[in-house]
Amino acid sequence: MHGLFVVLALVALSACARSPADYRTDRNVSQVGAPIHGDNRPHPGVNRARALPIQGIDVARYQGAIDFDSVYRSGVRFVYMKGTEGKDYVDPAFRDNWRRARASGMAHGVYHFMTWCSTAAEQARWFIKNVPDDPTALPPVLDLEWNNHSSCKNKWDRDNILEKVRVMLDAMERHTGKMPIIYTDISFHRDILAGEHFDNAFWLRSTAAEPHERYSNRRWMFWQWTQTGTVKGVRTEVDRNAFYGDENDWTVFLLTGCDPRAIDRLGPQGKCALVK
Repeated sequence: MHGLFVVLALVALSACARSPADYRTDRNVSQVGAPIHGDNRPHPGVNRARALPIQGIDVARYQGAIDFDSVYRSGVRFVYMKGTEGKDYVDPAFRDNWRRARASGMAHGVYHFMTWCSTAAEQARWFIKNVPDDPTALPPVLDLEWNNHSSCKNKWDRDNILEKVRVMLDAMERHTGKMPIIYTDISFHRDILAGEHFDNAFWLRSTAAEPHERYSNRRWMFWQWTQTGTVKGVRTEVDRNAFYGDENDWTVFLLTGCDPRAIDRLGPQGKCALVK
């Protein structure tokens, strides 16, 4: 009961905080300071993302050795790193990235890239085997895309894929104790996820326009706004991302593992950390 009281207090605090819409007088002007730079090929369609106060990156082996202390000092607040893919692949940089990110004090989490050439049960076992059950970590992410750049070209029917997705989400939640976040891109969302209800928060890729212009009414918590970002401590280009809200919203998310806007609905179901 005490945990529920704390959550409700945090919800009240978050509700009183400004929404991202309050940060601007129009879609491209920030009221919280100069836009964040750090993009080799900036697109004006994502200007608002640069002004959102909570910024992060996502990384994999392609970024090489990362100086997470420098990344954190540069103002980056969170990092998600590739952990596993399919039923038998671990990103070679995962364990080192995990250790270094955690040591830096940066909020850190892992994503699993789902493939369509193995069962959800096989992929769940692989994720559980290789990803630490770390209570300090952010909720895990399930990366849902068509596997266009891999040897796996299977495209199952929509109902079959949605069943696989829900099996994987359930396994990830049971392993980590936190509701997974769904990452997706425009084509997979259009083909499979559009119109489908999930309690899970969404992380949407949109590098040339605001998410509502590409994903209709899908509410997002994270926005991947460029793949050509630059950040101190990362030698290559890197994906950059923004959290939807302000410092109060971010604190609520860190304390509960839930989208602050959904706590009043999910908290009583035991879906958020403080009420478990």
